[in-house]
Amino acid sequence: MNPLHQNPDPQHWLGRKSEEKEYWYQWLDFQSDLKFRNEPRKKIGILGYPGEVGVRRNQGRPGTKDAPDLIRKFWGSSAFHLQKEVPAIDYGNILTLNNDLELTHEKITESVHSLLLSQHFPVLLGGGHDLAYAHGKGIFGYLIPKGEKLGIINLDAHFDLRPLAQGKGHSGSPFFQLAQEYPQNFHYLAWGIQEAANPKSLFETAKSVHAKFFTMEEIQSKSWEFIEEQLVAFMDSVNKIYLTIDLDGFSSAFAPGVSAPAPMGFSPELAFKVIDLIAKSKKLISMDVVELNPRFDQDNATARLAARCIEFVLRKNFG
Repeated sequence: MNPLHQNPDPQHWLGRKSEEKEYWYQWLDFQSDLKFRNEPRKKIGILGYPGEVGVRRNQGRPGTKDAPDLIRKFWGSSAFHLQKEVPAIDYGNILTLNNDLELTHEKITESVHSLLLSQHFPVLLGGGHDLAYAHGKGIFGYLIPKGEKLGIINLDAHFDLRPLAQGKGHSGSPFFQLAQEYPQNFHYLAWGIQEAANPKSLFETAKSVHAKFFTMEEIQSKSWEFIEEQLVAFMDSVNKIYLTIDLDGFSSAFAPGVSAPAPMGFSPELAFKVIDLIAKSKKLISMDVVELNPRFDQDNATARLAARCIEFVLRKNFG
C-alpha cells in the first residue's frame, strides 16, 4: 500500500435511483492501488488531489481536503451522455504527508504520465492549483518524446506565474515552474485574468514567457468572434491541449466556495462557450478542476459547478 494513495470509495458516487444506467455514478468503475487499466482503447481516468499545502504557502484560505470527493458526489448524479464504449475509472486520491508537497507532485506527475501511456483521458480533481505543475509535467513527459507541442489553456482570474516562495512551489506558481523547466515547450493561454488580482509584475512575467491572455475587461468589451479567432489561432499552433479550470475565475455569484473569490469573474455561460470551442478542436488530452473550497461554499453551488464543468467537457469530448 502506498501511503500517498487513497483507494477510491464507491460511496462517494451518488445519484438518483434508476432501473436503467442513466447517470454517471452507474457507469463508474473502481481500481485500487493505482493499477492503471491497460486495455487498448480510450478510457477516462479520474484522480483526486485533496491538497491544500500549496494554498497555504500562497497565503490562501485552506479547506480543500474534502473537495475531490464532493465533486464526485455531484458529478455522479449527472446524467450520462457519453458513448457507452468509453470506460470511466476512479483511481482514488493522491495525498500529501507531512506537508511534503514536492513528493506529492512527483507522484501526480508519475500517475498522469502512466494514465496517458495507457490511453486514458486524465480528469484530475483539486485541491490547490499547484496541481497544474505536477499535471503539466506528466503531460510534457508524455508528449515531448513524441515531438508534439502542448498548449495549456487556463480559465482563471490569476496568471499563477508567481515566483517560488522560499524556494518552494505553491498554488500561485505552477505555470511559472513549468515555464522555467520547459522554456522551449511552454505555450500558455490564460483566459479571465483580472487586473485587480494580478500586479504589474505578473503581467511582465506573462510577457517574458510569451504567454497569451485575455483580461476580463477584454472579454467583456470584445466580440465573441474576436475571442474565438484568437483562441482558434492558439489551438491551431499546438498539437494537444491541457485544460485547467480554476473555479476562482468564475464570478463569486456562481462560485463562492473558493480560496480567492472573484466578484467580477466570468459566467458559466461564457466559460462553457470556450470549453465547447476547445472540445471541437479534438486536441484535448487532459483536464483538471481546482480550488474548490467546501468550507466557504453556499448550498454546494461551487461543487455543483465543478461537476458540471467536468460533465460538459466529457460530453463534448466523448459524446
